[in-house]
Amino acid sequence: MATDTLTDVFEEHRPVLAAVAYRMLGRAADAEDVVQDAWLRWSAQDRADVREPRGYLVRVTARLAIDRLRQIRARNESYIGPWLPEPIITDIGHTTPDVTERAVLAESVSFAVLVVLESLSPLERAVFVLREAFGFPYGEIAVTLERSEAAVRQLGARARRHVEERKPRYDVDPTERRELTERFLAAAAGGDLQGLLALLAPDVRLIGDSGGRAKAPLRVLSGADKVGRFLVAVANGGLPEEGRRFVEINGAPALLLLSGGKPDTVFQLEIADGRVSRVYVMRNPDKLSGVTFM
Repeated sequence: MATDTLTDVFEEHRPVLAAVAYRMLGRAADAEDVVQDAWLRWSAQDRADVREPRGYLVRVTARLAIDRLRQIRARNESYIGPWLPEPIITDIGHTTPDVTERAVLAESVSFAVLVVLESLSPLERAVFVLREAFGFPYGEIAVTLERSEAAVRQLGARARRHVEERKPRYDVDPTERRELTERFLAAAAGGDLQGLLALLAPDVRLIGDSGGRAKAPLRVLSGADKVGRFLVAVANGGLPEEGRRFVEINGAPALLLLSGGKPDTVFQLEIADGRVSRVYVMRNPDKLSGVTFM
């Protein structure tokens, strides 16, 4: 296979490889490294005998991601404070015409689901991502993981049950979510504690990720009063209007704060029954420096 053809074929499938790797790892930088490793393997050998390049490349990427995930797990044992996925700017609503497929992809990349996926084993996570997010047949996943189809089905059932039991339950129109986010921002920026309390669920949780590199709670905050007072204190430190951007991050509306033209903080909300049930705050500069489209 000619070099140009090798490159063209790989680039055609790069988006799905990056999407699989990110959902496997929850880190854009690590996902890109895995995709680059997949390219090196693809380009180093004659692939004339590869009948279905997409399936082959996904298999290589998934196996590399499993190996990388095991390395990351060991590294994360010393992580300071709560962990959140590395945020990515998405545009799922405009790139995927099918409503059902759009909803599945958006959920599979959400902070809430990626946090739950962290508690799965690498093999369970691979099966869940390949089956639930991308619809790969169990037989193909079995070949990828070098397991029997029966074993893969069992892994998939266990992973799906685990995710369904732990992921938050909400079904909110994106427009409603954006409107509530704007009201939330106005109340926080204005130091309006009562206004915030009216928007927060009584059992709301705030999860901040700084990795010990910026100011953020080192423990999860629970309860409307604690979360509201923390947000008002943060707002008192300054939320400049010129540095605010509403963007789609991990499949949902989010507020991106810039400082000196660079990403400084990401706020994202989960909504349940018309109130804020989760507040995600990303402040780790290592995770914000590479905010990318995927």
